[in-house]
Amino acid sequence: MSMSVVLAERRRLPPHRRVVPLLVVGVARLLAKVKPARLRAVLEFARRGAAPATVDQALAAREAVVSVSLRCAGQGCLQRSIATALLCRVRGTWPTWCTGVRTHPFAAHAWVEAEGQLVGEGHPKGHFKTLMSIPPVSRDQDR
Repeated sequence: MSMSVVLAERRRLPPHRRVVPLLVVGVARLLAKVKPARLRAVLEFARRGAAPATVDQALAAREAVVSVSLRCAGQGCLQRSIATALLCRVRGTWPTWCTGVRTHPFAAHAWVEAEGQLVGEGHPKGHFKTLMSIPPVSRDQDR
């Protein structure tokens, strides 16, 4: 069985703005291979001290990630979501990182949310069922 894949639109970043997105995509590729418990621990550590991301900040990070990685522009949703969250963190913010399932067609999926909205996904929020999420924490909860 084959499946059509439509790549996300990729706008080209200038060379000096590609370095950090490329680095986080590389780190995300490694993290996408670890066990879920380890991934959770790493992302929970990474989110510490970060302000909650806005939809615009998370979308800008996602677009930067997609622009430097063909895998992230395609079906690499886990790597894309991890890289998006890490790029937000490098910029001082943290979105809600989620993994779970989509309902139609049924499949595992990973994504980010900000301000209660899906970021860069072409589906309504009810299309996904969250199994694990790592939201931003307030500075009071960090202590």
